[in-house]
Amino acid sequence: MKNLRSLFALMLAVLLLGSNYAEAQTTTTTKKPWSKTAKGAVIGGLGGAAGGAVLGRVIGGKSGTAKGAIIGAAVGGGAGALIGRRMDKQAAELKKEMAGAKVERVGEGIKITFDSGLLFAKNSSALTSAAQENIQELAKTLIKYGDTNVIVEGHTDNTGNDAINDPLSQRRAQAVANYTQQQGVDASRFTVTGYGSKQPIADNTTEAGRQANRRVEVAIFANEKLKKAAEKGTI
Repeated sequence: MKNLRSLFALMLAVLLLGSNYAEAQTTTTTKKPWSKTAKGAVIGGLGGAAGGAVLGRVIGGKSGTAKGAIIGAAVGGGAGALIGRRMDKQAAELKKEMAGAKVERVGEGIKITFDSGLLFAKNSSALTSAAQENIQELAKTLIKYGDTNVIVEGHTDNTGNDAINDPLSQRRAQAVANYTQQQGVDASRFTVTGYGSKQPIADNTTEAGRQANRRVEVAIFANEKLKKAAEKGTI
């Protein structure tokens, strides 16, 4: 049954994507956006954070998979509001302490973007001292707010080829995760993936765009324990 549900969800995603594309072709001046209902149906059907990661980029444009994972993990309603307020506090602390990173509140989670130039030397996955200081601050908040899952993603520009970019992005994401864990954060909370140049957020034909694409993203969102506590109103 689980496989059938996944297949149905995938078929639904294809149908919605096709419908959206067809509607966009009916006019040269207007492109109809995805409704919140459509987004929720597809992401929910594909199964929480995993479904959000798969469709986050399709639905959210250049949002990347980290943002999609946060959206996919949302519970909504009163429980979601409680989780959101908790994330507000955590994000505020991160923004105050992490000068070298971009911290964003997304749905019921937090997205952090590190510029790879601040984290690593060129073609290296060894963390700089400044990067270590930022990650130490990240670790402090992850320990303080313990009931969360963490996704770490590595990204490169399109210079070079996949044989170089894919493992480099994986090593860089793993370096961030490893150093965070060395500060005392439980390794079981982490999922680590390198996407190479496959998830650009800017134009790779410009130096500014390539720099933006060289990054490590971190998604922080509620785990099942926190979700259940929020549903009971005990957080």
